[in-house]
This record gives sequence, C-alpha cells and structure tokens, in this order.
Amino acid sequence: MIFMSIRARTVAVAGIAFGLTTASLIAVYLPQTGTLAREPYKRIEELLATDTTILGQPIAYPAGELSRVTAVIVTLKPGEETGWHTHAVPLFGYIMEGELTVNYGKHGMKVYKSGDSVVEAINTPHNGTSSGTGSLRIMAVFMGAEGVANTTMIDLKQ
Repeated sequence: MIFMSIRARTVAVAGIAFGLTTASLIAVYLPQTGTLAREPYKRIEELLATDTTILGQPIAYPAGELSRVTAVIVTLKPGEETGWHTHAVPLFGYIMEGELTVNYGKHGMKVYKSGDSVVEAINTPHNGTSSGTGSLRIMAVFMGAEGVANTTMIDLKQ
C-alpha cells in the first residue's frame, strides 16, 4: 500500500477532478462540426459564424490600440431611425425584437427580423429604420479599440 498524506491525497484528487472537468468542458462544443457533445449543453445555439460583414467585407480590427468590447441594447420606436452613420470597428448585431430595415445606399436595403444576426458593414454609410409595428430592440456588440469611435454619425448633405 502506498502511503500518502491527507494533503497529498487532497491535492491528487483535486488535480484529477480538475483534469476531468477541463476535458469535459473542452469536449462540450465542437466548433468544427457545430455539434454539442454533452447532454447539459443542448441549449447552446450558434447565432452566427462568419469572417465577413453583411456586405462581404473581410472583418478587420483596429490595429495598434488596446482592444475594447462594448455591448449595448438599442431601442427604437416604430418608424424611428438611427440616422446615417458608419462603424469603424466590427459590430455583431442580434435583433431581439421587432424589424429593422437598413439602407446601405448604393449597396441596397436589407431587412432584419427578430432572431436575425448580422455583422454590420464597416466604414459604409447606412441608416436603420424600425420598420415593424412594435418597438425594435437590438443587442449590438462592438469589437473595437480604445480611442476609436464605435459609431460615427454623418451628414450625407455635405
């Protein structure tokens, strides 16, 4: 029989438990297949996986600055507009409620409904309108940088 102190056994058991837990968590979601490997994680639903914006632009992060992720909820009443603006940083949007029609100028118009996900256009002027009958709620997650504006309002009349 191998003699181990209570402390050594506790450390050994903790190490084994940590290893098993880590292995279980790593095996939970298999991104290459988009499948789940364990029963308790069936509720995970991938909303979006892409390397381009809605207009097909490659996603590029601001260089040389400290990263800054910002998440906001945008709420618009029916008929209300965002105003013309651009984003210099990648933006993931999830339509939580309502309907959004976005005018991308020469790139056309797109309509997003509750449950839709999008990576918004970068450095492309656009204007969103709450086009449904109820309020519009969008979760917007900016993958930006310190000192770089997430959104810049523009005046197309200039």
